Amino acid sequence: MAGLMLQGALLGLGATLLFDLWQAGLARATGQPPPNWAPVGRWFRHLARGRVFHADIGAAEPWRHERALGWAGHYAVGLVYGVAFALIVGPGWLAAPRLLPAWIFGIATLAFGWFLLQPGLGLGWAASKAPNPAKLRILNLAGHTVFGLGLWLTGLVIA
Repeated sequence: MAGLMLQGALLGLGATLLFDLWQAGLARATGQPPPNWAPVGRWFRHLARGRVFHADIGAAEPWRHERALGWAGHYAVGLVYGVAFALIVGPGWLAAPRLLPAWIFGIATLAFGWFLLQPGLGLGWAASKAPNPAKLRILNLAGHTVFGLGLWLTGLVIA
């Protein structure tokens, strides 16, 4: 079990790293700013204090280290996703990684972003209150597809 969890942690870290590389490339290609993890860090800070949902995370009490906490939280979530995926698919998948289960899992993780994080930040369910919800949803779908691809590719590397 410990070996499976360690492999899962590696899967999650590898997939999160690929996700971040994709976001950096997308920002460079489109001229858009890269993701700002400070609001997510602020959300995690308030979450630790028992507050889940905000009308506007920007209006919530700031914290000096929120960007660092956002990055750490981002990788911690990726690690947890990787461990959960490894526990779900088991050692058989790790011995012979296949793309489809990894992609399906990557897409399934959208639920947490759309129905917990985005409402928590004040963006509404599935970014319904964002300035351009459809664009954000497409970017979320693409990003989580890349995360699933990252699970598979990392699985191939550690197999």
